[in-house]
Amino acid sequence: MSNLPQLNTEIIWAILKEEIDDATVNQLVWKCLGYRYDSTTQKWDNQQVSAEWRDEYPQPPDFIESRPATVKLTRSIPPENKQLLKEKLGFKGYKIGEFGPRQTRRATAANWLLSYMQQNTDDIDSM
Repeated sequence: MSNLPQLNTEIIWAILKEEIDDATVNQLVWKCLGYRYDSTTQKWDNQQVSAEWRDEYPQPPDFIESRPATVKLTRSIPPENKQLLKEKLGFKGYKIGEFGPRQTRRATAANWLLSYMQQNTDDIDSM
């Protein structure tokens, strides 16, 4: 996880346009949730993960493959941040017939990451 791209709106767009692979999308979310991989023990350290995530997912879930994990991710976005992709980036969604569960889950991850940025960055409005 040490070679992850810096989280910014360009990366959010790259997620939506599928220019970043699913593994990197997952790793970005895991990092923001607090999961850390210890290469020495070859185990996940979840001490920085909130109890609500750590109790249900002691190891980081695959958000692209797991519907329940993605539902939990969606529910963890504050109501005022649910439309950030549209409000901040002008994302209009995918066209009917051009998306499936994978794209929907990537969009959820992108929106969650944008919400994370909104809550943890002072200058998201200038992005």
